[in-house]
Amino acid sequence: MQILAEQGVPVPQEKLAKLLDIHDEEIDLFARRMRAMERDGQIMRNRKNAICIASKLDLIKGRIEGHADGFGFLVPDDGSPDIFLSPKEMHKVLHGDIVMGRVTGTDRRGRPEGAIVEVLEHVNHRMVGRLYSDHGIYYVVAENKRINQDILIPGGAENGAQPGQVVMVELMQQPNKYAQPIGRVVEVLGNYADPGMEIEIALRKHDLPHVFPPEVEKLCAKFTPTVQKKDMKDREDIRHLPLVTIDGETARDFDDAVYCERQGKGYRLVVAIADVSHYVRPGDALDKEGLNRGNSVYFPRRVIPMLPEVLSNGLCSLNPEVDRLCMVCDMVVDSKGEIKQYRFYPAVMFSHARLTYTKVADMLENPDGENARQYKVLLPHIQNLHELFLVLLKEREKRGAIDFETTETQMIFNDQGKIERIVPVKRNDAHRLIEECMLAANVCASDFLHQHEHPTLYRIHEGPTPEKLENLHEFLREFGLALGGGDDPHAKDYAKLLAKVKDRPDAQLLQTVMLRSLQQAVYSPDNVGHFGLAYESYTHFTSPIRRYPDLLVHRAIKAVLNGERYKPGSWSELGLHCSMTERRADDATREVEAWLKCYYMQDRVGESFAGTISAATGFGIFVALDDVYVEGLVHITDLGNDYYHFDPAKHQLVGERTGRRFRLGDRVQVKVARVDLETSKIDFVLEISPEEEARQAESGEGSPWKGGKKGDHGPRDAKKTSPKDHGKHHHKKKSR
Repeated sequence: MQILAEQGVPVPQEKLAKLLDIHDEEIDLFARRMRAMERDGQIMRNRKNAICIASKLDLIKGRIEGHADGFGFLVPDDGSPDIFLSPKEMHKVLHGDIVMGRVTGTDRRGRPEGAIVEVLEHVNHRMVGRLYSDHGIYYVVAENKRINQDILIPGGAENGAQPGQVVMVELMQQPNKYAQPIGRVVEVLGNYADPGMEIEIALRKHDLPHVFPPEVEKLCAKFTPTVQKKDMKDREDIRHLPLVTIDGETARDFDDAVYCERQGKGYRLVVAIADVSHYVRPGDALDKEGLNRGNSVYFPRRVIPMLPEVLSNGLCSLNPEVDRLCMVCDMVVDSKGEIKQYRFYPAVMFSHARLTYTKVADMLENPDGENARQYKVLLPHIQNLHELFLVLLKEREKRGAIDFETTETQMIFNDQGKIERIVPVKRNDAHRLIEECMLAANVCASDFLHQHEHPTLYRIHEGPTPEKLENLHEFLREFGLALGGGDDPHAKDYAKLLAKVKDRPDAQLLQTVMLRSLQQAVYSPDNVGHFGLAYESYTHFTSPIRRYPDLLVHRAIKAVLNGERYKPGSWSELGLHCSMTERRADDATREVEAWLKCYYMQDRVGESFAGTISAATGFGIFVALDDVYVEGLVHITDLGNDYYHFDPAKHQLVGERTGRRFRLGDRVQVKVARVDLETSKIDFVLEISPEEEARQAESGEGSPWKGGKKGDHGPRDAKKTSPKDHGKHHHKKKSR
């Protein structure tokens, strides 16, 4: 790069090789390095094949983000504003491709508009979609709506698939300026409405690894079903402790077991976590696949585990009445809920019972009931756990952790694999008891590694950005409220305000806006604390079966105990990867839920429901229905005869003439107008009274808004205001 800059002009590759004193036997390696520098966007070749410095050509490297309507954006790597790309430019690329582009002007909305100069890397090689036939010509429409181009399938390359079926297609030719992409069918998944097809599509659309490679299966075949005597060597034996697991009714993998006893005025809390790191060794096939997956993915009725079943439901699951290897966090907690001492050690344990949240809650409420009698030996220890929980809860309040009240839902399925109903999941004291125990162990793990100055992946949650904080302050002023802490609020300030407004009729609205002002929690080696939980240092230690970061934390703790250092590579890159796999899993599960809810609602077109506005956007309002827990869009064209303007700071749409407001949290009555299984979108229309309908008919009112079509769920730049989650997914317990 220095020599190119010194030359001041484009340089042919042969001349550059001479300037760098490249020998003949090194020419191939040199050419390979040049190609890599091209892919990285450092250099480019001009029409004469001479090498240029890309930055001197005013070119911008970035990633393509497509839109279902054909246009797209170049998202620059340097964080500068996105560049609008017309459908003509998007014809050269597919969503996700890495390109070099140039700004050519501004579009009618004042955004920078550009052109693609060169495609550095095509990232789409396989995709899932539906096969269609038109006059004997086969083509595949990708399930990812950001990929707008049809993939042509030459005669004979359809591999026996029938039109309308869901297929995996492999690209044989990428798109270019003059031609569409061409592919061949490599897998026929089945018909679109087949039970479980929505999961099969989501797995492939989001590139979720779901088949364990042969080398993993080979490694798993070597494991015995029971813990071997040799594996118990150099471990503390805590099999005498009446440890129990407490999980949901449907759980099959048990990460953690707990035990509590009184110690003077305080308590001894033992949290035993499955010792996955004993079986999954750094760099082996299991470890590579675990890193690749990053976490288990919990779909409705199906789990894609991070580790094979022989471990996740077998050797690494703390099943009842069998010996298991574990890593223990042994804590001493005082009467105020402060952890005074803790100790980590590898151990062998024996779970004395597999309890459920429902059973534990019943045992606590009815100490003379049937469940309490069945587990009478364990009841005192469960009561100790509950006493400790109440103490930890007071400490949590004192600390100022934010406790948002959200409704999680669970889908109940029929025998055909379709939703029968959607029900809220009620959290009881047993859920919260386990959560507090896990938080305590996670804090100790974080403190242990921090004190020993050993790098690790912290679970970090930063406070609101200055922009989001200003919007929140402005919003709260409308209600005569203020968030404490000024420009640097703490979790305690949020908690105080939540407590202040909890009995107000608009409490749900205020809570939602406060929640949306916060950033997303991620994994990082930089310990900046956890804002929401009000911890200065926090990590994930308690679920190594289903989260790769927890496995890394276990290895780091073991390394410290052995006087060693654990070096898995770049901690920063691991943090970015694990945060990505977590988002990927969330996106996939949310998409499956959306499709299932569409299928559930398709027979309810025309029915009326009461609901709450869950988001206001520039193109309409999203409404979450009561009782059925399904969300849909009332498009701006269906809001009435007015010009509506979106106010992002106040989370509302306001009519220019009528002054009518549609604000986040407002109650509305809607009718289901349309359900589109193809796009997993549900459209509502506002219900109006017969009197209002007659008045509008008499006055000939109709909406003058022409900015979009029904079913259009918004342009890319509206994505920040569209709801993140169209219906909460009932994740496995203890995900913080």
